[in-house]
Amino acid sequence: MAKGHKLKQSKRPEPKAEEAGISSVRAVDRSIAILQSFTPEQPLMSVIELQKRVGLSRPTLYRLLHTLASRGLIEAEGDPQRFRLAHGVMSLAHVWLKGLDVVTIARPIVEELRERTGETAALFRLQEDRGICILECESRHVLSISRGIGDSLTVAQGATGKAMLAFMDPARQAAFLDRLTDQQRAQLEEPLRIARKKGYTTSRSEIFVGAVAVSAPYFDHRGNVIGSIGIYGPSARVNDDEVARFAKLVIDAGQRISRLLGFEDGLSVRKPSTRDASRQNA
Repeated sequence: MAKGHKLKQSKRPEPKAEEAGISSVRAVDRSIAILQSFTPEQPLMSVIELQKRVGLSRPTLYRLLHTLASRGLIEAEGDPQRFRLAHGVMSLAHVWLKGLDVVTIARPIVEELRERTGETAALFRLQEDRGICILECESRHVLSISRGIGDSLTVAQGATGKAMLAFMDPARQAAFLDRLTDQQRAQLEEPLRIARKKGYTTSRSEIFVGAVAVSAPYFDHRGNVIGSIGIYGPSARVNDDEVARFAKLVIDAGQRISRLLGFEDGLSVRKPSTRDASRQNA
């Protein structure tokens, strides 16, 4: 391909029907590889940079770029020419986001938590300054703890509430804390600091006497906290070792839900130890 070649309209004969099968699948695979080459760190790339990513010849790469551009998925700019994702990708993302149902997405993860721990696992959604239970898989033990779907409390209460409060946008968090008394704010300061550091919260006998809860947040595609996932059970079964184990499970569950909702970064926290769990008594 000559130097300075530009993406332009060209008429090419349609492939024969018998040639269309396997070659079209290969073209789709290569086109997807091109789209997935763009990253937040490198949103704009030259043909040479794209070639290194996808390993295609320049004529093939230009043909695929032309097709993607005609569908509004790629756009070219500048001289020398560089490429970026175009508005069509956002349109597809918008459709995908509109179709997301967090309860449907998270249900297998919540059910898995219940099976792996034997305790009640639940999903909460942040609504204004309250956490609302939108999914609960109750423990099969005779002695169990249950909040119930629809139950709601302020985000200053319980492990599931503080897991949301700790990771709120700073301005939103500050506005909420400003409405509390000095004593209430002082009581929250240390639990929120620990939650931000460890990635999870715990509570003991805060909502129900004798109940222990462990919770972690989950995020939308923009990285905004929109809820929490928690495990709770009676202190007769949930000791410090179990709290440490539950903490790892809820952190992982929150990250999995966040990824399914389009959030790529996840939480970068170290795995909690038994000592961490015993110290965090939010």
